[in-house]
Order: sequence, then C-alpha cells, then structure tokens
Amino acid sequence: MRKHWAWVWVLCGTVALVLAGLWAGGGGTLASTGGSVLSTVITTFGVLSVWAWRNGARRGRSRTDQLKDAEDALARSALRQWRDEAQLRQLFDTAPLPVVWSGATGDGLGERPPWTGGPVECRADRPAEPAEAFRRLPRPRLVVLGDAGSGKSTFTVMLALALLESRADGAPVPVLLSAASLDQDGGNALDWLCRRIAVDHPALTDPDTCGPSAIEDLLTGHRVLPVVDGLDELPPAAAAALLIALDEGLDTHAPLLLTCRTDAWTGAVAAVVAAARAAPGELAGAPARALAGAPAIAPRPVRAQDAVEALRAGRASGWETIADHVERQPRGAVAQALRSPLMVALARTVYADPGADPDELTRRRSPQAVEDHLLDALVPAVYARARRRDPGGTRPWSPERAHHYLAQLAAGMERQDTHDLSWWRLHQWVPALAHARSRAAVWTAVLLASTLAGYGISGVVPGLPPRERGAALGYAVAVAVALPCLYGVAAWWAARRGAAGAHGLPGAVLAAVCGGVAFAVPDLLLGRADEDPGWFVVGCVAVMGFAFLLVLRTTGLPVPPHLPGRGTLTTRNWRHRLPRAAVTFVVTTVLTAAALRLYALVVRPAHEAAADASSPAPELPWAYGLTMGAALGAVQALLHWVRGTTGPDDLITPASAVRADRLVTLVGAGIGVLLVTFPLDIAVVLEAASPAHGPVAPEVLRAVATLVLGVGPTGLVLALAASSWPHYTAARLVLAARGRLPWRLQAFLDDAHELGLLRQVGPVHQFRHARLRERLARHGRLPRPRTAVPDAGAPSHR
Repeated sequence: MRKHWAWVWVLCGTVALVLAGLWAGGGGTLASTGGSVLSTVITTFGVLSVWAWRNGARRGRSRTDQLKDAEDALARSALRQWRDEAQLRQLFDTAPLPVVWSGATGDGLGERPPWTGGPVECRADRPAEPAEAFRRLPRPRLVVLGDAGSGKSTFTVMLALALLESRADGAPVPVLLSAASLDQDGGNALDWLCRRIAVDHPALTDPDTCGPSAIEDLLTGHRVLPVVDGLDELPPAAAAALLIALDEGLDTHAPLLLTCRTDAWTGAVAAVVAAARAAPGELAGAPARALAGAPAIAPRPVRAQDAVEALRAGRASGWETIADHVERQPRGAVAQALRSPLMVALARTVYADPGADPDELTRRRSPQAVEDHLLDALVPAVYARARRRDPGGTRPWSPERAHHYLAQLAAGMERQDTHDLSWWRLHQWVPALAHARSRAAVWTAVLLASTLAGYGISGVVPGLPPRERGAALGYAVAVAVALPCLYGVAAWWAARRGAAGAHGLPGAVLAAVCGGVAFAVPDLLLGRADEDPGWFVVGCVAVMGFAFLLVLRTTGLPVPPHLPGRGTLTTRNWRHRLPRAAVTFVVTTVLTAAALRLYALVVRPAHEAAADASSPAPELPWAYGLTMGAALGAVQALLHWVRGTTGPDDLITPASAVRADRLVTLVGAGIGVLLVTFPLDIAVVLEAASPAHGPVAPEVLRAVATLVLGVGPTGLVLALAASSWPHYTAARLVLAARGRLPWRLQAFLDDAHELGLLRQVGPVHQFRHARLRERLARHGRLPRPRTAVPDAGAPSHR
C-alpha cells in the first residue's frame, strides 16, 4: 500500500512543481491559469487517493469469514465435479464390480510407511469403506498405484466423493488436478497448486467475497486435499521434478493424494534418487524421498468369475457363453482380459444392446487382442446406441464420423505430447498459427485489410470528412510495418518472462516503443517527414507508441495468452461490483479531463501562448475532457466488471470457459478501438478548441468517427491478438475445413463427454481412458462391422 501512496505523492508533487515554475516566471497570464491547475492537482490527488486505498486493501490477507466462504464454495464446486465424474464412469451401476485394495509391495517404491488399514474393498454400494481407511491414516497422504485400467481413477473418485459427502467443518476438500499441468506451468508446488485451483475454481479469486489470499491460505492451512492424477502421463524426469517439488513445497502433514501406474512410479522414484545423488555440495548424498509420509496401495487382480457375474447381473442374457468359456479356460485370453476393471467396464458398454453378441470375444487369441477389440468397438457402439435412443435429436455425428473426429483429436494430442485437450492451445495444431512469425504475418494481413476498409467506409459515409488517399495509404503501410515489429518484441518478451510478462508494464512499454519507432520507418524511407528525422521518430513514439501502450496495458501483449480470460456480464454481487465500477469510471473520467487540461495549459508550445501577450492562451473547456474520459471510463468499468464476475456456484467447463473468454475478448476489442485513437483524439479536440474555429462539437464528432473507422482497426487487431478466443476460432475453422474436426467442436466435445468418452477437468477435456486415447491415436481406422442392432434412419455426416 505504501507503494501506491508514493506514486500519488510523486504525481501530485510533479504537478505542483510545474505550477510553481509557471507562477514564478509567467506573470499575470500564467497566474490566471493557476486556479485551474490547482483545482486539477486537488482533484487528481483525491482520485488517486481512492485508487491507492482500494489497491492497497486488495493486497492484504483474507479474513476468517472470507476463508470460510471460500472453503464452502470450493466444497460445493468440488462435490459437483466429483459427482459428475462418478456418473461419467457409471459408478452408480446396479451391478458394481468389487475391487480389493491393500498395501503395495515390491522393489523400487521408495521409502514408504506401511499401510496399516488392511484390505479395503472399493465398490459403489459401499463407498464409506475407503474414506474410513483414509481417515485412519496418521497423515492424510496416500499414493494409489496399479497397472493401466486397474481402477486407480475409480478408487480416487469414490474416495473423494465419500470424503466430501461426509465431510466435517474444517476437513480438507478433495480437488482434482492434472499432473501434466505442472510440466506446462513450471514453478514450485505451492504456486502451481494455487494457479491450477484458480483456473478450475475462479470464484476463489474474487477478492470481495473470498479475500486476496484465499487459495494460498486454504492450502497452507491444510484445508485442501490435492488429488494429483496421472503422474504416469509425464516423462520420468518431469515426474521426478513434480515429486521433488511436492516434497519441497508442502510439509509432510499436508494432505495429498496421487495416482500413478506402478512402473511409472518406480521410474520416477529412481529419477528422484539419481537427482539426490547428483546434487552438488551439502545436498549430495541426502536421503531421497518421494512423497514422504505417504503409504502406497495397489489393487488385487479381479477374479474373472467376479467380472462375469457383474456383467451377467447388469444384463439378463448374453453372457452365459462367456461364463462357460471362462470356467473352462480360466487362463485363457478372455479370462485374463477381464481381470482388468477397465475391460469389464468396456465390455459392459460395448455389449449393452440386446442384439450385440459377446461370443466374438472368444475368437480372440490373446488378452491384448481382446482389449484392442473392445477399445476399437467402444466409440461406434456408444454413438450408435445414442442415435437409436434419440433418432430425432440434435446429434448430427454418425458413429463413423465420431470415430474419425476422436481419432484426429487423439492423434493431435499425441503430436503435441499432451494429455489435456486445452481449447486455447488448439492454434498450435495449425502451422500458420503455431509460430510467432507466421501469426504476425496473419495478423498484419488482417490489420492492413481492415485499415484500408475502414478508411474506405469513412470516405463514402455522408457527413464524414474524406481522408486523403495518400495519407490513408501511408498510415496503413506504416501500421503494417509496426505490427510485425511490435508482435516480435512481444512474443520474445512473453517467452522470456513467462505468463506474468504478458500483463506487465515493462513488456508493454518495450513493445509500444519498438512499434512507434517502426511506425516512422516508411515515411522516413520515402522522404515524407517534414521535420528532422530524429524528432519525427520521437513524435511517432509519443503519439502512436503511446496509443499502442494504452491498448497493450489494458488487454495484454498481442500473443496467445497462457490461460484464457474469464468472467461474465451479470448482476451477481452487484453490491461489491458497483462501487468498484463507479470508482473506475470516476477515476478514468477525471484523470482524462485533467490530463487534457494540463496538456492544453502547460505542454503546448510557449510561442502559441505568447503570440498575443495581451490575451490569455486559449484554454480547453473541461467538458471535452470529461466527455472523452466518460467514454473511456465506461468501457474500462465494463471490462473490470466482466473480468471479475465469476460466482461461487459457477461450474467451470470448457464450453463456459470459451464463452467467458469470448465475452472478455469482445469487450477488450471495443476498448482497444477507443484507446488506440485516444492520442489522436486529443489533437483533434485541441485543434478544434482554438479561437479560429466556429462550432466545435460537430467537427470533433466527425473527426473522431473518421479516426475510429481508420485507426480503430489497429486497436481491434492488437486486442484480438492478445486473446485466446480468436486464435481458437481460426484454428477450429481451418481444421474443420480440412475435415479433421467438426464445425461445432465444443458441441461435439460436450456430446462425447455426456456419452462417457471424454471427461472434463476444469476448462480442459481429457480422454476418459488413456488406453482409448493411445489406441485411437495409433490405430484410428474404423473397426470392421460387428454384430449389433443396425443404426436406422439417422443422417450420416456432420
């Protein structure tokens, strides 16, 4: 808070010194303006005092009551998320498959405390048993191991759901996190956990409701149970780095639950040991620990007879032949494949239709062949069943097209080496949008076309002053040269400084200055500068560089952001939002009017005021500055309102994240159009306010309208390039035109989620089963027709 007050005194002191200098050497003419300047200083001080007070208060710690509200909001949001996950995995089926868990044994697991709870049976009709065993642990920490498809995620979902449904006040809230996000975000464990929870549960970042430090305080107070899923999805070195970060960033009593394949866990532990041995100095030879204080459990293989009984209980007929086959060949391919809970779930889904014949499983010669057959048959079976149940519905994707699109998604994720389908990173799938240089070329072409179109429109609209063709073309060429330079500097700065660099002031200033210098290059090369080249460059930086800075400081650097924007336009919490919006509006309005008035009185060249010593220099009326400030204040207040309205009961999904980012993008684009014309608007207003002109307002409005049409596209493009939604939309359309993805991508992904093929973790999609994603990515051809009820009467394409 002291920093903000220091800025207040520095700014007001600077204005006061300017006033003193004017008073000392200006005589009566300057003294006549003293009262106006003094009133500006006083008004500026009052407005900046409100700014310093509000920003200082938002940098404190959350209160106890705010932490309680944040904890309750997190518990409600997490409960909905875990229930949706349980419904997706069909865990409430009437015929649950029992899986027994016990302490993990074997070499390479690391130094683990023993599991003292005995065997634990995990089944949907008795969900309390895993939760009771977890609560009996000396420390609320656990490592869940097992092979692919052994039921690790199912155990985690049942445990988290039981902990939430029987949760006491103050007990930690289980929160699902993807391990792959640490490899993308980097940093220490506590910062990573705070970032991920803020992305998946943005209501906790509302400083008015939850305070400024709710997430960090909940984590350090052991009131959050991070459930880190999919450690095996990371390379061994990255998995080891995650384990080391968790051990160093969290104390040994901090709640933690982690899932991993057994072989990947042993590899990560070995990498941790190797890193400890290679540590320099005093750290060399230190004991290597991987999640100290956390015992490890693993499932026992499912009995094939239990698997068949569960399948028969879910369907009255059709499994008798499989039951006889398993009884005759207990070590056969089918019996071994059905020892995996995943394969049992797939078999139940694939052969749920009365016309489907599971006897074809007996013709497979190996467990791998049985598993591959079930994975290949899953997508066509699910979509065919859904279309039969709702033949007149809105699902336009045939089983063949759905299988093709999912295979394309899986292959794209495989190429990007990611397990999360993050929609805001979809532009990386398109070569023209994947690299900074090609993106700069695309945005430059868009800017050049929109600028010429804007000047063309202003030339044909009645009542608007026509723009000289040479001047319009000169501006278009200059800004087309400035944008690649600005974009390149911004991309370099964002890559160098990380996620925080896209919204920092130094990067915005550097990019804006480079853009202003580049803006002057075409006129200098063509000899169209009427003044000294050095002063011409300074003028371009002062005007266009300042215009660029206004946009960049508001919307961020023009590079794809690290995370999408969030927010919505709603009246929720309006009692908290309205005062902040009013303060933003008043601050912007008054400061804009004060800046214009000071510019007219102080910054204008002295010879203009001394041209006629007998009369005072023309003063700019407050009305013009207040009018321009009110416009800028309204859009700034709207942007702050939109960005800060995520309610405690809002469930963050990929579709809602797309809608939120689109709204923030459109509001920011409108603000960018106004901000980029602001320095030129000042010149228009000052020129129109001179005594030589007659009526001022109509001429000012016409000139500003021309600037909005011709110069406004520059701010529009800068704002769009700084957002996720335009890049996502361009990539989606390109991939759909190539036949790789459907035109309605989010609708398709939501439909696949409803059918249980994808799951949602905050704003990202993931394949429900890693084995399914791997199979589709590497063997994405549609399987041969199977014995099933035909898909009748439905359209077959997008």
